[in-house]
Amino acid sequence: MIYPVILCGGSGTRLWPLSRKSYPKQFSRLTGQETLFQASVKRLTGEGFARPVILTNADFRFIVAEQLAEIGVDPEAVLIEPEGRNTAPAILAAALWLQDRDPEALMLVAPSDHVVPDAAAFRAAVQAGRVACEAGDLVTFGIRPDRPETGYGYLELVDGAGDFTPKPRKLKRFVEKPDAKSAADMLAAGNYLWNGGIFLFAVRDILKGFQDHAPGLLKDCQQSVTDAKADLGFLRLAPEPWAKIEDISIDYAVMEHAQNLSVVPFDGGWSDLGGWDAVWRESEGDADGMVLAGEASAINSKNSLLRSENKNQEIVGIGLENIIAIAMPDAVLVADMSCAQDVKKAVQTLKAKGAKQAEQFPRDHRPWGWFETLSLGARFQVKRIMVHPGAALSLQSHVHRSEHWIVVAGTARVTVGETVSLVTENQSVYIPVGSKHRLENPGKVDLHLIEVQTGTYLGEDDIVRYEDVYSRT
Repeated sequence: MIYPVILCGGSGTRLWPLSRKSYPKQFSRLTGQETLFQASVKRLTGEGFARPVILTNADFRFIVAEQLAEIGVDPEAVLIEPEGRNTAPAILAAALWLQDRDPEALMLVAPSDHVVPDAAAFRAAVQAGRVACEAGDLVTFGIRPDRPETGYGYLELVDGAGDFTPKPRKLKRFVEKPDAKSAADMLAAGNYLWNGGIFLFAVRDILKGFQDHAPGLLKDCQQSVTDAKADLGFLRLAPEPWAKIEDISIDYAVMEHAQNLSVVPFDGGWSDLGGWDAVWRESEGDADGMVLAGEASAINSKNSLLRSENKNQEIVGIGLENIIAIAMPDAVLVADMSCAQDVKKAVQTLKAKGAKQAEQFPRDHRPWGWFETLSLGARFQVKRIMVHPGAALSLQSHVHRSEHWIVVAGTARVTVGETVSLVTENQSVYIPVGSKHRLENPGKVDLHLIEVQTGTYLGEDDIVRYEDVYSRT
């Protein structure tokens, strides 16, 4: 049985402002109706696949659970990394966890933010690689290049230039991200593939690979898995041994040193959406190469991407060529298409000046739903809040602020002190400073309300929690 191991703990700064540290690109709907994470999981379900094992971090655990529920997938496990330590520790932790449950397991490791339009072709490539995997090889999947890309690493095949049929081939070496001339030379040679960061191996073989080439990772990672704690359906890896593990990729730790390597070429279409130029390429544009998303319009423009993420915000381009323009409620990006890889510099610049837009998404996702700030001023803040059916905020109080809730849609069960009441549409309730209170949605539809805060301090850290169904502190 092949266990999909989905890695979804990273943040894609090159897709700022849509992708940010608090809500990265894998959870966004960039090219279709499903998020990249959901599409990745669905691509690796069906005959021959076990339920997926998910690797993520604590901040994203409830987003992962919510998005899996939306597509009807019950995971084998969701492992919570205490902190990001790169791909080698994450893969090792998954292999150690699987070893205890199915020593004969095969594991297919895949990032959660890739686009693969032809899922059937990809699954066929996985089955082709299974033959080499069951013979003891560590299998990687190489993408047929269609341009001299400098943003990817490459895989050099031993022979068979120009042959991209999905069958196991011997791998000569890994190549670091090249300069433009080297990339053009490799494209012309025909025996180089993009390194997609997708792997298939038996649990016993990858563990031997770690024993042979990265033994220093084993002790602490094993301890972290052994001491892991169950938490609301998640498995939290133990933080103390995890903190001692080296931050290293699977390529550097194992793959570049191993001799039992095979690569399966894949020619079915692929993108890691590593920049807005990639989103433009993967989207369906008009005859002039214009890709419009959301409330966007273009006049006398070509080969550009215009995207609005706010239904109340129109973006209009006039006379544009090779331009990226992304409008969010709190930030706008305008860049030349050739500078798509430099978008991460915008994040660095904003972080240096202390701008919250660098990392904080305007909509703050919580296990019970989400909220967003509509207006913020001296001593007041207005928020829009959505609570999922059956969900509840913690029983809490505030030291510095009072709150006034107005229900817009749905029904709320509100606790203030010892009083519990139902508040329906167009009704409101007041929560004085220091009062213990809780908001719940007892209904079958989403609850929407407007919250007006007033006080001397309005930060999210002004919360004293007494009870919480999500075990937050």
